[in-house]
Amino acid sequence: MPTYEYKCRDCGTTFEARRSMAEANAPIDCPDGHKDAIRMLSVFASVNAGGSAKSAPAPAPRPAGGCGGGCACH
Repeated sequence: MPTYEYKCRDCGTTFEARRSMAEANAPIDCPDGHKDAIRMLSVFASVNAGGSAKSAPAPAPRPAGGCGGGCACH
């Protein structure tokens, strides 16, 4: 089950909740009991053993024309 991040509109508290995808946008109360928290956009980051965030290398540019290098058409 995915974990979603929410923010309370009343007190500003951010919290996480494990919910099914079908329930992701359903109303949820904050841990302090306030109603109507909103779901936040979560950002996933991968960290290597050295502790720094790593990103995937950019894909190599494709030559213009042809089918993208999968055959000998260019």
